[in-house]
Amino acid sequence: MTQIRRRAALGAALATPFLGTAAFGQEWPARPVRLIVSFAAGGAADTAARAYGAVLAEILGQSVVIENRTGGNALIAASATLQSPADGYTLLVDAANQLTNPILMRDLPFNYATAFIPVSQLVIFPQVVAVKTPFPARTIAEFLDQARRNPGSISYGTPPTAGMGHLAGELLQQRAGIRLLHSPYRGGADAARDLASGTLDAAIITTSSVRPPVEGGQARVLAMTGLQRSASYPDAPTLAEAGLPGFDMNDWNGLFVPAGVPRPILQRMEAAVMEAARRPGVFQRLAPLGTEVVAQGEAAFRAFLARQGQVVAEVIRAAKITIS
Repeated sequence: MTQIRRRAALGAALATPFLGTAAFGQEWPARPVRLIVSFAAGGAADTAARAYGAVLAEILGQSVVIENRTGGNALIAASATLQSPADGYTLLVDAANQLTNPILMRDLPFNYATAFIPVSQLVIFPQVVAVKTPFPARTIAEFLDQARRNPGSISYGTPPTAGMGHLAGELLQQRAGIRLLHSPYRGGADAARDLASGTLDAAIITTSSVRPPVEGGQARVLAMTGLQRSASYPDAPTLAEAGLPGFDMNDWNGLFVPAGVPRPILQRMEAAVMEAARRPGVFQRLAPLGTEVVAQGEAAFRAFLARQGQVVAEVIRAAKITIS
């Protein structure tokens, strides 16, 4: 079984008393807690939410109900969360849509930056640069060299337009001075199938999605798009190691609450997430996906969102990315 790295940042949140000081913090939760997930059942994001949810139920002493609300580029899930009372019983499991939707979508019914409070990042889904087996490049340096010598001729797939794989691909082109041919897909499995069949030259997808063609001998991983190597593919260097310092563009999920949730409740949920990240049940369920558990807490998560928000905004605008 693939091992995953424990990247829990044990900071101020762990020092927070598990029970809030106010009466409503002590009494919460008095009934089941609902996690609205922006992604479909059965996918990596849903699996991560359910892994956390099962352990959070043990910690909080109440059922944690997972509700998948897809559509609208995750806007439906966000809107459903905000339509619920800000009492800590409805939380949102979301991703980089929190950062990209304000840039890509007009006339949003709310302001993400003020409508939600980040509780904690939950997981990172490491992304890879992979190529089909017949592709001549054996290393990421050779791949970049091929791309420079053949601008616009190498195809790569990602799920979907404006997703983190696409943004990683655009950032790679900007930083490396290359031009690739992008093919968007509905999901990572679709891109992986075309990579395996040879329809695609390359793909930027998660470790989970790339595993079937790699294990089948139809693809190989050249590099990781994050700052750290993955335990799933320890021999694959990061793009930062390959000459693009600071390159960091992985997929991820985090937990958010509507603005207005009482502070003691937010702190108790933050502490519960940090505790859940240390429980073996979460690791055991997510290990086969190569998923990294990252319970950062509110302060660290806010800092991460600020850093990545600036990067994705620059990439989207420079690449002139739009969604229909």
